[in-house]
Amino acid sequence: MPDLRLIIFDVDGTLVDSQSEIVAAMDLAHKSVGMPTPERTALLSIVGLSLPEGFAKLHLGIDGGTNTQLCNQYREAYRTLRTAPGAQEAAFYPGLRDVIEGLRTQDHTLLAVATGKSRRGLDRLIGKHDLEGVFLSTQVADNHPSKPNPSMIYAAMRDCGVEAGQTTMIGDTTFDMQMAKSAGVRAVGVTWGYHAACDLDADVLVDTADQLQQLLNKGQGA
Repeated sequence: MPDLRLIIFDVDGTLVDSQSEIVAAMDLAHKSVGMPTPERTALLSIVGLSLPEGFAKLHLGIDGGTNTQLCNQYREAYRTLRTAPGAQEAAFYPGLRDVIEGLRTQDHTLLAVATGKSRRGLDRLIGKHDLEGVFLSTQVADNHPSKPNPSMIYAAMRDCGVEAGQTTMIGDTTFDMQMAKSAGVRAVGVTWGYHAACDLDADVLVDTADQLQQLLNKGQGA
């Protein structure tokens, strides 16, 4: 049997396309505190960061009180949007669900998540997509410093009993790639997400789910 390996996935922009919900919630949050909403590209540039870090990056010099207000209003807006009648859960990018289903059948492969989502948000997404029990470790922003701090990856490796050389991080943002490099694990960047491919300092870049599947099927290690 091949050596045990751990594959860690980012969520927003990597597995699922949640940009419409994120942008809508950001707009509502800014309006609620009387601030202009930044451009869409600016909003997507902070996806993956914790909310306080993200708002601090969006609004340089923002005071702590306003930052907290924006965080609270964003959480409330996102929850409202997700629970509205007829609301649909963010969809998987083409082919990504098949990648997950293929990997979960491999005895030597362990799956995990490292996301800027809250525990509530990740649990809801996992439930909506019938993914309970698929990910051995689920690391969320509630319990860790913001990406690119490698804390989430370290925790996932501890949960799964593997070392850095057995681990791959897959993500769409510079924060994911920096986090992977800091943890000493392989950094695989996907080009369909929210950061420009030219900005991703990845060990490997993939353009499609098929390419990702082929990459992960090569060799026996991470």
